Amino acid sequence: MADKTPAKPKKKSGLKPDLATCCGLLLAIGGILGGLILEGGSIRDVAQITAAMIVLGGTIGAVMVTTPVGVLIRAAKKLPLVFLDRQESASEVTEEIIAYATKARKSGIVSLEQDAAAIQDPFLKKALELAIDGMDLNELRSMMELEISLAEQHGEEEAKVYEAAGGYAPTIGIIGAVLGLIQVMKHLENIEEVGKGIAVAFVATVYGVGSANIIFLPAANKLKARLRRTIHLREQMLEGVVGIVEGLNPKLIRSKLEAYSRHGEPGKAAKASKASKAPKGAAGKEAAPAAAASN
Repeated sequence: MADKTPAKPKKKSGLKPDLATCCGLLLAIGGILGGLILEGGSIRDVAQITAAMIVLGGTIGAVMVTTPVGVLIRAAKKLPLVFLDRQESASEVTEEIIAYATKARKSGIVSLEQDAAAIQDPFLKKALELAIDGMDLNELRSMMELEISLAEQHGEEEAKVYEAAGGYAPTIGIIGAVLGLIQVMKHLENIEEVGKGIAVAFVATVYGVGSANIIFLPAANKLKARLRRTIHLREQMLEGVVGIVEGLNPKLIRSKLEAYSRHGEPGKAAKASKASKAPKGAAGKEAAPAAAASN
């Protein structure tokens, strides 16, 4: 009789503030403004609305010219992920899949139908539903790998929007400085005002270089890091579902999926490698006497 008890999948982790991003921004901006104040300047020296309008308006406009509207909208929606992080680890995914594998081994893969409907991750839900529907294993793997590839492509496009902004901002800042100098040159009769005007003109350059190197380029790299982790987890999910379809022992599936948990941790990977080699040697020593006895 099929077991209808849910496999109790873990709830999808919520979004939490990314302390690295928040603290990094505060440290960068605080260090720059702090240095300015220590040099005898004031925040008023760089608080120029017109410079901000020129740099931000020009940069956003240039990005809009070079980027398709669909990609631009997707990139804007991904901006919160620069400041928020989804705390979903590979070990949590492993435990969830092992729960499904154990139930499928006892009661058949069809028993996971209710569990699949309750899965919050769309990728894992789709892969498991296709497996339950009896799709051919090669076709299932091909379809889900295509979805991973498309997600990676879209993620790269979204990150390139911020990379483009980081490339345009310094140049737009120079344009803003030149425009300021043009206005200064109109009043050369007053030397004191010329000096102040030149100082104000270069604020646009500060905004352009600062926004590129503190906001736009770091945001692009952060989105790429998020994308790599998402692809990593989806590959792990796919391997787990394939193991369930193949009817592998949950222990074997766990051994395969734990490699994803150790990814990026050389110390653990080395220990696991030594541990996996030791039983083989012991098994070989035990196998020799057994073979001799049989002869």
